[in-house]
Amino acid sequence: MTSALVRVLIVEDVPDDAALIEQELRRAGVNAATRRVESERAYREALRTFAPDIILTDHSLPTFGAAAALRIALVESPGTPVMIVTGSLDEETAAEYIKAGAADYVVKHHLERLGPAVLRAFDLRRAREEQARAEEARRQGEERFRALIEHAADAVALVASDGTLLFASSPIARLLGVAPADLVGHHAFDRVHSDDLPRVAAVLDAITRSPGTPAALELRWHHADGSWRYIEAVAVNRLTEPAVGAIVVNFRDVSERRTAEAALRESEERFRTLVEGVRDIIFALSPEGTITSLNPAFETITGWRRDEWVGRPFERLVHAEDLPLALELLGRVVRGELRPASQFRVGTARADYRIGEFAATPLLHEGRLVSILGIGRDVTERVQLEQQLRQAQKMEAIGRLAGGIAHDFNNILTAITGYADLLLEDLGSTDPRRQDADEIHKAADRAAGLTRQLLAFSRQQVLQPTVIEVNALVSDLEKMLRRLLGEDVDFNTRLSPTTGRVKVDPGQLEQVIMNLAVNARDAMPNGGKLTLESANVDLDERYAGDHYPAKAGPFVLIAVSDTGIGMTEETQVHMFEPFFTTKEKGKGTGLGLATVYGIVKQSGGFIWVYSEVGHGTTFKLYLPRVEELAERGAGPATPPARPSRGSETVLVVEDEAPVRSVARQVLERHGYTVLEAPTAETALDLATRYSGIIHLLLTDVIMPGLNGRELAVRLTSMRPDARVIFMSGYTDEAVKRHGVLEPGSTYLQKPFTPDAVARTVREVLDR
Repeated sequence: MTSALVRVLIVEDVPDDAALIEQELRRAGVNAATRRVESERAYREALRTFAPDIILTDHSLPTFGAAAALRIALVESPGTPVMIVTGSLDEETAAEYIKAGAADYVVKHHLERLGPAVLRAFDLRRAREEQARAEEARRQGEERFRALIEHAADAVALVASDGTLLFASSPIARLLGVAPADLVGHHAFDRVHSDDLPRVAAVLDAITRSPGTPAALELRWHHADGSWRYIEAVAVNRLTEPAVGAIVVNFRDVSERRTAEAALRESEERFRTLVEGVRDIIFALSPEGTITSLNPAFETITGWRRDEWVGRPFERLVHAEDLPLALELLGRVVRGELRPASQFRVGTARADYRIGEFAATPLLHEGRLVSILGIGRDVTERVQLEQQLRQAQKMEAIGRLAGGIAHDFNNILTAITGYADLLLEDLGSTDPRRQDADEIHKAADRAAGLTRQLLAFSRQQVLQPTVIEVNALVSDLEKMLRRLLGEDVDFNTRLSPTTGRVKVDPGQLEQVIMNLAVNARDAMPNGGKLTLESANVDLDERYAGDHYPAKAGPFVLIAVSDTGIGMTEETQVHMFEPFFTTKEKGKGTGLGLATVYGIVKQSGGFIWVYSEVGHGTTFKLYLPRVEELAERGAGPATPPARPSRGSETVLVVEDEAPVRSVARQVLERHGYTVLEAPTAETALDLATRYSGIIHLLLTDVIMPGLNGRELAVRLTSMRPDARVIFMSGYTDEAVKRHGVLEPGSTYLQKPFTPDAVARTVREVLDR
C-alpha cells in the first residue's frame, strides 16, 4: 500500500476493462490518478502532459497496440515501467515483451495480480532511481576527488612499506620535473639529497611503529633541471587500512618560502632602522602587559629613557582616569576581538600628560599569544583642535538661540517701554504715579541692555564700523579705566607705536576692553597688576592650523593680562557662554565675556585665552588690520526736535498684538489715521477694501505666512504712492536675509520709543 499519488496511464479501448483495472488498483491500496487513451496520438499527448509513473497497455487495440506503446515509451519516457494487461497472451509473446523492456504482464482474468504487480514495478523503479542517484553521486565524488588531487598545489603519493612508490598525483611533475609514470615502481626517495636520507629512514621507522600518526620533515630534492628544491613532506601510515594499504605522503614545494625567509632575515635590519626612525611610538608588550620593547620615539614624546620602562607594566604610564580604557584595549587584543584605536593620556618626564592614539595586535605562535605589538601616535594637538572646533560649534548654536530669544524679548520690551512712555505723557509732573511709571521704564531699559548684550554675543546687532587707530582709542579710555580699576590695581599700557588700524564699531570695541578690564579687576580681589598691550602681528598658515579658529593674515593684537586667580579648564570651556558666571549671586549677569566674544567675532577677529589657576589670565584679541586711513569722529550730537504731528493714514502690520497696539496709540496721539492688521494677508485684504489713501505701511519683517518684504512689494504694486517702514526684533543678518536693509529702505529697530516711531514716520512721509 502506498500513500503517494501514482499517475497511471491506461491504454485500453474498452471502458469497462479500464474501470476494472482502476478498481483493482484501489483494492490493492494504490493511490492512483488515472487517464485512459486508445490512440497513438492521445498516448503521445498523455506522455507529455500527464507524465505517468506507470503505463498499463492492452496487447492489441484496433489501431494501436502494446508493442508500439512500449517502443514509444522507451524513447519519450525512459524509465517509466510499462505493463501488458490483456485478455490472453501466450508465453512466447510475453517473453518477447519482457525482452523488449516491459516490466511485467497480467492477464485480465487474473486482475487480482495487477495491484501487487504495479506496486512491485513502482518500488523497482524507485530502487533503480535511487541506485542511479547513488551511482551518480559516487561518480561525482570520484571526479571531485580526482580534480582535488590532480589540480592541488601539493602532490600526493602512496608508498609501500619498503619505500616503493605506488602512486603519484600529477602535481609531482611540477615539483620534481618528472612525470608520475617515470617515478612509479622506483624508490620514493631516490632523488633526495644524500645528507637528508638518514632523516627519511628515521621518519619511516617512526610512522611504521605509530600507524595514523603523521610525521613531517623538510628535504632537498633533485629537480630535473639540475637545481635542488626544498620539499616539505608529511607522511602517515595507512598500511593496515584495506582501502589504502600504503603510506600516504603529501609533498609541498617550500623553496619560495625558504627564499622569502632568507629575504626577511636580510630585511630585518632595514626594518629595525625604519622602526628606530619613525616619529610614532612602536612598542611590544608581554601577554601580561609588561613593556618588552620601545623605539626612540618614546623618548622624544615622553622625555623618559627607554631603559627606565622596559620590564615595567605599561599601565603605570597611563593616567589613572584613562586606565580602564587602556586595559579594555589590552583585553580585546588578548581575546582576539575587534580592536579599534583608543585614545588615552600618557605621563611624561615633564610631569604632564600627552594624549596618545594607540592600536595593538596580537603576535601568535602555534595559536598561542606570545607578544602584543602596537603603535602610538601623539595626537595632543589634534585633540585640542577638535575640542576647540566643538566649542566653536557649541557657541554658534548658543548664539542662534540667543538671537531668537532676543527677538521675542524685543517684542515684549517694545510693548512695555511703549506703554510706559504713553503713561508718562499722560501723567503730570506732580502725579504720585509718575515715579512708578518711571521705574517701569528704567527696568525695561535695563532689560533692553541685556537684550543688546545677547545680540552682541549672537553677532546679530547692527554695527557701525569705522577705521580707527587702536592706540588712540586705548589712550582715550585710559583715564576711565584707572578710575574703574581702583587704586589697588597697578594698571599699565604697552602700546606699540607701529600698531596699525582696524575697522570696527568704536563703541563696541570700547565695551570689549571695559568688560575685560572689569573681569580682570574682579579676578584680583586683593589687588594686582593689569597690563593692556597692542601690537601688529602677522599670522602664517601653520599658526592658523594650530589655533582654530585663527586665520592667516595681518592682525592688530590687543592683549589684556592680569595677575588674578586664573581659570580652571572647566571654567575656560564655558567662559564665553551667556549667563555663565563664577561670581556670587547678584554680582554679575554672565554676559560680559559673551558680549566680548560676539563683538570680536562679528568684527572678523578671534580670541585666544591663556590662563593658569593662581597665575592670572591673558585675553588676546586679534582684529584684522586694514590699510585705510582712520575716519574723523563726528561732532557732538544735537538733541532731536520733538516730532511733528500729521494727518496721513498709516497701515500698521504686526503679529504681536501689544506691539501693534502701542504703535497705533502713538500714531493716533500724533494725529494720524491708523489701520491695523495682524498678518500680511489681512493687510492686503484691508488695503483692497479701503477706499481712502494709504500713505505709509509700517510692517514687521518676519511674520507667519508672507513676510514684511513680500507684503511691501504687493502693497506698493496696488498703491504705488505708499511709503514703507520696516521694523523687527531681529537684527543685522536675519534682517539682511530678507532684503530690507538695502539702500533706500527705512528700518526701525525694536524695542523702540514712541518718540522714535513718530519721528521716523514723519521723516519718511516728508521725503
